Amino acid sequence: MTVGVGIIGTGVMGSDHARLLAGAVSGAALTAVFDVDQQRAAAVAGSAGSARALADPIELIHDDAVDAVLVASSDPTHEAFVLASIAAGKPVLCEKPLAPTVDGCLRILDAEAASGRRLVSVGFMRRYDPGYVDMKTILDSGEIGAALVLHCVHRNASAPASRFRGDVITNSAVHEIDLARWLLDDEIVAASVYTPRAGATRDIQILVLESATGVLVDIEVFVNARYGYDVRCELVGEEGSVSLDAAPATELRRAGMAGRRLPGDWRPRFAEAYRRELQDWIERLRNNRNPGGADGWDGYSATAVAQACVAALETNTRQEVKLTAKPHLYA
Repeated sequence: MTVGVGIIGTGVMGSDHARLLAGAVSGAALTAVFDVDQQRAAAVAGSAGSARALADPIELIHDDAVDAVLVASSDPTHEAFVLASIAAGKPVLCEKPLAPTVDGCLRILDAEAASGRRLVSVGFMRRYDPGYVDMKTILDSGEIGAALVLHCVHRNASAPASRFRGDVITNSAVHEIDLARWLLDDEIVAASVYTPRAGATRDIQILVLESATGVLVDIEVFVNARYGYDVRCELVGEEGSVSLDAAPATELRRAGMAGRRLPGDWRPRFAEAYRRELQDWIERLRNNRNPGGADGWDGYSATAVAQACVAALETNTRQEVKLTAKPHLYA
């Protein structure tokens, strides 16, 4: 069985997904694309061979050649396209966020629960990165004992000038938020946010999260670090620790110096994670299995924690994270 996939949104992420589906993911075929930029959509469709560029995203969702939908459009559109996919009974992989607001996420959870099927996946690709998978395997094995502290670093070379401090959390640190929940298999119950100086809109933020079992998570997010894309992580347990450095890279030794070249953004660093995410999604669809990565509940929880962090940043106070009761569908 070949799964026909329709992509809504052919910007940076949508185009990358289209390329993977067209040549690096087995069992899938890119059958349709939509983008508000029709020329860009047509170019992406043309690069995939038999894919069609459609003029309407709802038409794409209901197209007979589309078995599953991938949403990579702008954040404010996610909720509507995910809800339309659920209503059509089609599995949907939505790039983060599931929805920009907690209320929007809850509407999606309600719709999915009413359908009686697990249809929603959320694109938190780090769950598929080999290094992070290794970290979780070590923690779950008991080799380092119970988790105590999780340290995370997330630095980008640069960010759009329009990005505000809250966007740093909802667009960048949200990956670490989901990562913490997944690695620890625990919910986040409170958040605090600190900044090194007033008035910095794109500078360092330190998030401190508290888990339900008492693990502390600190996240340094710095989206204007200038020198490259640098993501690292260390998990400290009662009997040891496990750490993940920046991705392996060629080391240059020259004129009394040694160093590594870092990628300019997230795509080279997590290219394999994206491929594995899509392959797992397709394989599970082909075998009628539930999603294996982040699901609707995970998308809702990440948004709820991110919004609590934004509130903590704006008020300079510790914020509790209050989640709704987990629907039986996700048990």
